[in-house]
Amino acid sequence: MEKIVIIGEEPLQGTIEISGSKNASLPLMAASILTDETVVLKNIPNLADIHTMASVLESLGVNCNKSDLINKNIIQLNYQGSDKALAEYDLVRKMRASILVLGPLLARKRKATVSMPGGCAIGARPVNIHVDALAQLGGEFNLEKGYIKCEAKSGLKGAKIELPMISVGATENIIMAASLAKGETEISNIATEPEIIDLIDCLKSMGAQIEVQSDRKVLIQGVESLNGTTHSVIPDRIEAGTYIIAGLITKGELQIKNVNFDHIANLLSVFENLELNITRENNNLIVKESSVSKNISLDTKEYPGFPTDLQAQIMVLLSLSKNASTIRENIFENRFMHVPELNRMGADININGSQATINPCNGFSGAQVMATDLRASVSLVLASLIAKGETTINRVYHLDRGYENLENKLAGCGANIKRIQ
Repeated sequence: MEKIVIIGEEPLQGTIEISGSKNASLPLMAASILTDETVVLKNIPNLADIHTMASVLESLGVNCNKSDLINKNIIQLNYQGSDKALAEYDLVRKMRASILVLGPLLARKRKATVSMPGGCAIGARPVNIHVDALAQLGGEFNLEKGYIKCEAKSGLKGAKIELPMISVGATENIIMAASLAKGETEISNIATEPEIIDLIDCLKSMGAQIEVQSDRKVLIQGVESLNGTTHSVIPDRIEAGTYIIAGLITKGELQIKNVNFDHIANLLSVFENLELNITRENNNLIVKESSVSKNISLDTKEYPGFPTDLQAQIMVLLSLSKNASTIRENIFENRFMHVPELNRMGADININGSQATINPCNGFSGAQVMATDLRASVSLVLASLIAKGETTINRVYHLDRGYENLENKLAGCGANIKRIQ
């Protein structure tokens, strides 16, 4: 099994360009089921999760042309109108986002069988929100032997739906399904992440009639069919936040290119409150090493709140502060699994239920550590960059799911990092 070895305390100096958003790319790929025409997606990151989703789609009859993925970050998707409507366990277990084919399949084929999803072990993330909402559009569901089986023999029909809790995946699934449902669908209490707006923009370019309203509501007038499109994926705001933190904690200066400031406004506000050394320059950020003297209390929240996907990374930064800070995790109930590994490297973080207290530490030291999920693994990379000595990070396949060319991007700025078997 591959590992990453990092020798710390090397200053980072150079430019890092932010890749396309993984979390935007996956629902966009699933949306290709909604049309018989070709969907061309640009700025797609070359990641393990992208290849997994491509495999899921190919099993359902989508022709996925990945010939330009590595060099040009382009993928072409064309649904062949197959009778296949089964997303099998061996594929879906690798990634929870595979559940995003459920809505498009039900809309196009009036039936779908999808394995219960897998992925990072950071919380329940129940699929009942997806199922209950699709049922209101006319789907009939059964759970058999670990598979979600659904039918809509008369097709989907518009409905007034209120999600019981804000869910990114459920919002995406229902919007895609409702785009081809008969009549009007009103969905309230939706998630409003930039990735969802990107999906809506793409669907509208395919001919969908979608109107985003204020107070977390969207109106959709179903259409009979959608056309193909060419769409460029938004930059990855989580990757941007990760590399900003890398620049803040290492001795040097990083230019972070291809950043959408609106998408990371909350994060930038946190950094401004901490009086950290970040300046804006066109669509780029200049990040220099900064000392953290203030303490803060953070709560992870749905967008536009502080993202749970940056909770692990900012712990590394706050560990270098002169004062204790707290983070309350409100999205996932099991997302502090990185804390014992950071503590092995010298952090002083205490967990009490859903709250973590990050105490000042005397710096990080290299150690053998193990990644437990995607964002946890990159927090270990950040700590390793400033640790004394050598750190070996095990189970780095998590990193390959969400960070494109991470070793090359960091090594290009001076990090002593390599991947070994």
